[in-house]
Amino acid sequence: MSDQNDKLKQLKTSSMDRRLSIAKASLLAGTRWAASSATTMFSNEADKEKKRKKAMKEQADYLVSEIGKLKGSIVKIGQMMALYGEHFLPEEITQALNTLNNQTIALAWPAIKEHLEQQLGSKLNDLTIDHEPLGTASLAQVHRATRKSDGLEIVLKIQYPGVADAIDSDMSLFKNMLKLTRMVPQTREFDQWFDEVREMMHREVDYDIEAATTRRFAERLKDDPRYIVPQIIDDYCTDQILCMTFERGVPINSPVMLSLPQERRNQIGEASLEIAVREIFEWGEMQTDPNFGNYLVRLGNGSDSQDKIILLDFGAIRQFDEHLLSVARNLIQAGYRHDSDEMVRAMTGYEFFDSIPQSIKPDMAKVFLLATEAFSTTANNPDLPEGVMDEQQRYDWKKSQLHSRVMQRASKSMASRYFSVPPKEFMFISRKFIGAYTFMTVIDAKTNVRKMVAKFL
Repeated sequence: MSDQNDKLKQLKTSSMDRRLSIAKASLLAGTRWAASSATTMFSNEADKEKKRKKAMKEQADYLVSEIGKLKGSIVKIGQMMALYGEHFLPEEITQALNTLNNQTIALAWPAIKEHLEQQLGSKLNDLTIDHEPLGTASLAQVHRATRKSDGLEIVLKIQYPGVADAIDSDMSLFKNMLKLTRMVPQTREFDQWFDEVREMMHREVDYDIEAATTRRFAERLKDDPRYIVPQIIDDYCTDQILCMTFERGVPINSPVMLSLPQERRNQIGEASLEIAVREIFEWGEMQTDPNFGNYLVRLGNGSDSQDKIILLDFGAIRQFDEHLLSVARNLIQAGYRHDSDEMVRAMTGYEFFDSIPQSIKPDMAKVFLLATEAFSTTANNPDLPEGVMDEQQRYDWKKSQLHSRVMQRASKSMASRYFSVPPKEFMFISRKFIGAYTFMTVIDAKTNVRKMVAKFL
């Protein structure tokens, strides 16, 4: 158990304090960046690039360390930019921003208790609450509790006070920070993604939306024994507290999980991917955060008790229009058939793909064919790596390392002068599938994805 002295006594949500901190850090980083650029003026191109990358990494690391000190919504903004900003942020900046995931510090219990008293009033007396959080994040922390009247075990997702009100000002701070450093090109795509991150931030702190989404997914999956969705407990929900049942499980990368028999891991892996497929083909909305912390597994006994995936977080939900869903479904179907011409046709009629010269589309099709490799078969896909699919058409995710190969191929495509930043909706979908692929790779699952996808085509 961590000491209370290691925790924050309060969050800095004063816009003046935060603005001054970021302004000073940005100006210092920008000055250093300009100075480093000047020192490379007479270097050859190779040395210039090497020094440029080194200087950018140093300044990015410095800025991120300053952001981490502020906590709250600006940290979440940085985390989101790391997750989705790879197409418009330099690699050195996204790598630095990724470290923010390791910098979350809990708010100390006295501050949390005071916040709970303000939110729940006398209802707080109904509960016995663990002072030590189950988990902490940039916008909230989670505490386990027990209802005294009946012993019901629940969790309280407690939004940090002031973070919702600070989102817009923190977004402006973050954007100005990147402008002041002069390390990021200011483009239309950059502005569009910033607007999208702003919308996502506001949705993530809207607990009414998250509660409603949790209920929708619970209703959809109530008759499927492979999944558990926590039940929302309205009595202790407010605009800054989300209360739900406590669900026991183990992390997907825990030793006990990884030591399960192969067949049980296969079934868990298939269930994880089927969620993403159903989101595209049936539900039209997707939980877009692929973080492993959003899943647990409740282990069965291998005979009469089934392993179940616990779906924990529905804050990062994204709804898609029918046109986009139709394109995504057609791309998956072309991958199922492993047909390059069909893949090119599936791109037609969507602005992003239509803007790509016809001569470039076959290369883009290869990226999608690779991404849907597991949906193909040895009979129609001569490009399948040797040994990744067995005689039962089960795809070996660990051996294939598909998630890594897709990222590498996509990076090469992005180097094309015809490439532009893809629509944010496609980024969300691709992130979700890459997350599912990584899930199955981590647990070393072997699954007949083709059979699972066939029922939706």
